[in-house]
Amino acid sequence: MFNDRSVRSWLQDLHPFLRGWIGTMLTFVMLGTVSAVWANPFFVRMTPVGAWEFPALVLLALLSGAFVALPNACGLRRASVGGAAGFFGIACPTCNKILMLIFGGEALMLWFDPMRPFIAIGGIALLSVAIWRRWRRWRSFHNFQTNLQNEARHGDSRRHNLDAV
Repeated sequence: MFNDRSVRSWLQDLHPFLRGWIGTMLTFVMLGTVSAVWANPFFVRMTPVGAWEFPALVLLALLSGAFVALPNACGLRRASVGGAAGFFGIACPTCNKILMLIFGGEALMLWFDPMRPFIAIGGIALLSVAIWRRWRRWRSFHNFQTNLQNEARHGDSRRHNLDAV
């Protein structure tokens, strides 16, 4: 009924999807918990959650999962910076000790807090660019590999046809 080759190819096709799904879920749970977008016993948020933060978290998690699902290593630095910027955009500004040390309490709420949606959008945009570049590189490599396989398969017959002309 099923041969070994079809099962193996099905598992290879499922593998990136599974890897992306796990990446999405881990990103969603970890960033949502650490940034205290929902109430949890580990972290307490000192500023109210904005209406845009949960959708930004969902989008950031989906894009992170898509990045993890693609098989090429291109764009890792860009994706890391995008993820970090997205986290700083979503996270509670007064709960972040690093930001509190850099800006101080008043400056943090006066200057950094209004910029958070733009920082999150910038992080999402950077992550999107990293995914686009990774997809493009994978597609070009995949097309190159397919062309090589086709040439290896049909190379002798093409040469033979050219010699006959």
